[in-house]
Amino acid sequence: MTIHFGRKASCRLPAPRLRIARRIGKSPQERGSTLGATCPDVFALTDGRIAVIGTERTSEVRADHPEMRPLAHGEKVVVVDAATLAHAREDLSHDDDLPSS
Repeated sequence: MTIHFGRKASCRLPAPRLRIARRIGKSPQERGSTLGATCPDVFALTDGRIAVIGTERTSEVRADHPEMRPLAHGEKVVVVDAATLAHAREDLSHDDDLPSS
């Protein structure tokens, strides 16, 4: 009889490497950023998911909204300005060449 401790073998497999396929929406410079290096951004990943760069504010949001659902391990609340998402929405609403999952 075999006894297994810890996580299932399938859970121990390395996560697939995240690869950016392209930016979604306008670049920070196109949205008016003069620095561009520290602005929110949205990217399509090669596996069909979306990556968002924003300001991590998990503790603050959780403190103000205790009724919010529990976050899974590794999940964070990220804050992004509305203009960044609006520009991404424009691309997503008519973008047939996004990778599909």
